[in-house]
Amino acid sequence: MKRDKKSISIALVITIALGVLMAWAGGQNSVQAMNIAVFSLCCYFAFALNWLVFIPSNMAQTEHYYDLTGSITYISMILLAVVLSPGLDPRGKIVALMVLVWAVRLGSFLFVRIKQDGRDDRFDEIKVNPVRFFFAWTVQALWTIMTAACALVILTADKQAPLEAIGRIGILLWIVGFLIEVIADAQKRAFKKDSRHKGRFIQTGLWSWSQHPNYFGEITLWTGVALMALPIMQGWQHLALISPLFVVLLLTRLSGIPMLRHKAEARWGDDVDYKKYRANTSTLFPMPPKKQ
Repeated sequence: MKRDKKSISIALVITIALGVLMAWAGGQNSVQAMNIAVFSLCCYFAFALNWLVFIPSNMAQTEHYYDLTGSITYISMILLAVVLSPGLDPRGKIVALMVLVWAVRLGSFLFVRIKQDGRDDRFDEIKVNPVRFFFAWTVQALWTIMTAACALVILTADKQAPLEAIGRIGILLWIVGFLIEVIADAQKRAFKKDSRHKGRFIQTGLWSWSQHPNYFGEITLWTGVALMALPIMQGWQHLALISPLFVVLLLTRLSGIPMLRHKAEARWGDDVDYKKYRANTSTLFPMPPKKQ
């Protein structure tokens, strides 16, 4: 028990340190408010908001507002950056709209899902342990900071530039990624609602070309935002380019695909159809399934 607590404490310190590092790096060449870089203020706000919501959530031992708080954090950071940054150019206005649309859509989708499902089994063991639960909320704050870093650079940088070809490519990537994520989520939700599919796994629509098309969409849209940010980055602001790489790492190596695969193996590991699906379908990048 003491060893686990020590490990979580170390991980907590590292998580906060990474957030502070990004706040410092992105704050270079950022516009300021109250003599503080606006980029940095947005990062500190992300931690503060998640820690604040953790308090009643921990008291009630509920995860119902976890994902919703994540989306609200994105929305709040973007609005804070918009309000405190004078004179947004077209690039800034477009990226602000992009992130707000994405956050509202995903947040409402996840909130409705957990209300319908009643629980999120990721938190069954975590929410009863205050230290682990606090760590989960801190990780969420870091997730929002790292993921939105390029968008925040666009909104808070003291440099502006015309929206050139690479920016337009970024917009196109965002649109494609957003549509893939929305369609994939809608297809899976419709599949699960159909009583004929109870206890089964989805392998139709976009899910016939990728085992995780929604994750591919999310990676694609944040890559688009990074491309939009690249022309105006200066010095240490380039560290924000870790944003899409962080999303890839998070979804493919940490909390995304590995967790879902573990659950799927436990549920359908002996299912012949599932084994064929795993063997013939791309894990992430959508492509036609292998011929059997």
